[in-house]
Parts: sequence; structure tokens; C-alpha cells
Amino acid sequence: MGDRTLDDEPFSYDSSRDGLVRIAWQGKVVTHLKGKAAARFLDKAASANPHEQQLLMAKATGNFKRGNESSGKPRR
Repeated sequence: MGDRTLDDEPFSYDSSRDGLVRIAWQGKVVTHLKGKAAARFLDKAASANPHEQQLLMAKATGNFKRGNESSGKPRR
């Protein structure tokens, strides 16, 4: 499996003037960084290639996708 899923670039980020960084996965915001964490992330992302940026964003989001997230369908 490896990093093949990152080839599609599922992660994106944007930053605001007040220093808040929003990281999204497939268009949905999954985490926010602020303060020193946001500054470190932006510093690393500025010098990283697109694949390295995807890895940085995946690490910043943590292990949020474990396979047990809700699909929106009611359980029986």
C-alpha cells in the first residue's frame, strides 16, 4: 500500500492572517493548527515538494481515519 494514496493529493491546507492553518482531507476540514505548530507546519511546507506536503498534512492530522468513521447510514 505505502504512500500510493497520497499520489491523488487528498490533503490541502490554507492559512489565515491570524496564523490559523486549516488542513482538509478530500475537501473537508479535519484539523486546525495554531501558534507554534502552525508556524512550524508553514515553514516546513514552504520548502517541501507536493508529495512531502501531503506527508506533512497526513502527519499533522494524526490517525483520524481508522475505518470506523460514520458513513452517514443508520445502524441496525
